[in-house]
Amino acid sequence: MARSTDTSWESGNRLETMLFRVKEKNFRLTPQRLAVLKILSRDGTHPSVAQVYERVATVYKTIILLKELNEVLELGFPDGSNRYDGYKPFPHPHIICIRCKKIVDPELASLSDLNQEMGRKTGFQILHHRLDFFGLCPECQKKNK
Repeated sequence: MARSTDTSWESGNRLETMLFRVKEKNFRLTPQRLAVLKILSRDGTHPSVAQVYERVATVYKTIILLKELNEVLELGFPDGSNRYDGYKPFPHPHIICIRCKKIVDPELASLSDLNQEMGRKTGFQILHHRLDFFGLCPECQKKNK
């Protein structure tokens, strides 16, 4: 019986290997695909498709529940790669690296009265807000040089 020469499972980087292979073939990395890859890369029990589906469905149902309870903040992006913030589940500014997709929560005291000011100037009743800044993080800037 021939043995595979792929030893990525030994070093614990199966997820990275799987991600690389998906991207190498130019497939989109949707949130659903990523969830399946995470399950399969970490599970040594040989789950069936039904078992994987059940786990992915549980993850999405839990996120939906947490959103309804206002215990997680969803950051939606045009490419469908939504991200979730359970650490600070309330509106606050984010700075997002356009290359590595790192998200940082900057502390900006000057934005504390933004909702009231916006409401006064526009007549809108502000229910929530989203303020995102996009750029290159320090690590990606170094890679550019």
